[in-house]
Formats: sequence, structure tokens, C-alpha cells
Amino acid sequence: MASAANYFSIWSALLAAAISPGPSFLTVSRIAVARSRLDGLAAAAGMGLGGLLFAMLALAGLTSLLTQFRWLDVALKVLGGGYLIYIGVQSWRHASLPLTMALQLPGESCVWRSFRSAFLVQVSNPKTIVVYASIFASLLPATVPLSFVATLPLGVFIVETGWYSVVALGFSSERPRSIYALGKTLIDRSVGVLMAGLGVRLIGLAHFR
Repeated sequence: MASAANYFSIWSALLAAAISPGPSFLTVSRIAVARSRLDGLAAAAGMGLGGLLFAMLALAGLTSLLTQFRWLDVALKVLGGGYLIYIGVQSWRHASLPLTMALQLPGESCVWRSFRSAFLVQVSNPKTIVVYASIFASLLPATVPLSFVATLPLGVFIVETGWYSVVALGFSSERPRSIYALGKTLIDRSVGVLMAGLGVRLIGLAHFR
């Protein structure tokens, strides 16, 4: 039967996976330092929702579907990698803009834009679902109650949102924001190169056969 130890093991593994550096960390930290604490927390919630969606898909067996239909796996990686490259190019292009001008987008809430951007970055990386599926497969007990399975996505949401909220709170504090204001062009272009590189790497993982 499932126990508290199973919960703790799975959530610890999920936290370790969330903490590992990647496009999600770059996105939340940049939003928090460039915009506001509220934007950073909105981005954290977007990451949490994306994680919840992937956890549900992993439990529903999408990973076996990706294994069976290689073209679908390739398509998701190419699309996801393409989106990360797009984000990287946009970061590079807007790097030299003054901070206030770079954040202007008439007719759209900045907080909503932060939430949406983070969610799209989270779901653009199909490797996440493989990570979740691997953790579930190795740490779930042999007999899994329905209530346990139903709470796993919620646990993923709490872990992802909690960790990225910590990131948002840290990067939206005064010192990181002052450093960002001084080196915005260099920082944004560095983030752009990293994001584009991660996108290229994700596309490189797609095996065209």
C-alpha cells in the first residue's frame, strides 16, 4: 500500500528535478528580476500548472504513446526546441531596450503575460514528462490506491510552484534587481544564448527515423 514514505520519496525526487538548472529557472528568475515580485510569483504558478499537466499526462501513459509513435516524440521536441529558440532570439533582440520600454505591451496584463510565458516554457520541454514518468515508475508502490494517484499531480503543482516561488522571491529582491538594471543588455543576451542553446539541444535529442 502507498504510505507517507512513498509520498516523501516522490516529492523529494520531484524537487530535485525542479531545482536542476534549465529553461524554467532562467525564465522565472529573469521575469522576477526584470518585472516585479508579483510577476515572478505568477511565473511560478505557470510553472506549477505546466508541471501538473505533465504529471497527469505521465500518469495517463503518454510516455508509452511517445515510445510507440516516434514521430510524435520528434514533433514535440522540435516544436518545444523551436519555442525555446524563439524565446532566446526575442531576449537577444530586446536586450538593448530600456527596461520600461521592454516591458510595455498595450492591452495585456503584465502579470498574465508572465504566467503565460512561464507555462509555455514549462510545457515546451517534453523531457519533463519523461522525468515524471520515470520517478513515478520507480517510486510508486506496486498497489496504488486511486486517491494516491489523484493527489500526485497536486503534489507536483505544490513542489514546482513552491520552488519557483522561492526563486521569484530571491530574484525580485533589491540587490538582484539593481545588478540587473546595471547589466541588462549583457544579462538578457546571455539568457537569450542559453535559452536558444537549450532549444537546439532539445531538437538535437529528436531522433529522425
